[in-house]
Amino acid sequence: MQKKAVILLSGGLDSITVLAMAQAQGYACYTLSFDYGQRHNAELHAAAKIAADYGVVEHKIIRLDLGTIGGSALTDSDIAVPQTLEIGIPVTYVPARNTVFLSLALGWAEVLHAQNIFIGVNAVDYSGYPDCRPEFIAAFETMANLATKVSVEGAAFKIHTPLINLSKAQIIEQGTALGVDYRRTVSCYSANDDGEACGSCDACRLRQTGFLEAKIPDVTRYAI
Repeated sequence: MQKKAVILLSGGLDSITVLAMAQAQGYACYTLSFDYGQRHNAELHAAAKIAADYGVVEHKIIRLDLGTIGGSALTDSDIAVPQTLEIGIPVTYVPARNTVFLSLALGWAEVLHAQNIFIGVNAVDYSGYPDCRPEFIAAFETMANLATKVSVEGAAFKIHTPLINLSKAQIIEQGTALGVDYRRTVSCYSANDDGEACGSCDACRLRQTGFLEAKIPDVTRYAI
């Protein structure tokens, strides 16, 4: 039987690359996105289109409202998205986001009898988020194999992070080699309703630098 995998699909550059990688490895892919109270839904529309284009087995959107706890420029309208590089952990960090997302992915994986979960976290060209580090992923995987019926009965979950040690340029290079069309993606923290990027937030700067260093034309749709 074809191995099943749950892929966290945000609609951004990293997550489409992870989906392409998982499919290239022969996994039957189930994609999971979150409507978590983020500033815009353009990335969710992009994720749905990507899932359809890639012919995943099932695409699911889970709705939760992390805006009720606030604490991030991505979920709290009173906190502005910074347009200059910040020192330390930036205000675009969403408290406990990857912990919550992976927990729900784990639950769905257990229902699907899928022992593999893919997430596009990156510890090289990232914004300093603590839940993108290898230590966090290792700790979550340990927890997953203690807290589930599947693990108690002798199976094991694996959290795959194929991008974790890659630069943004290397991610773009590998995705391009797999035929990824990055025009489909939305990475911007302040994208407009049409999915056009602002070109100046931290996510846009990382993306721009990645294309530049990879010597691949930047196909991002910008509003400016």
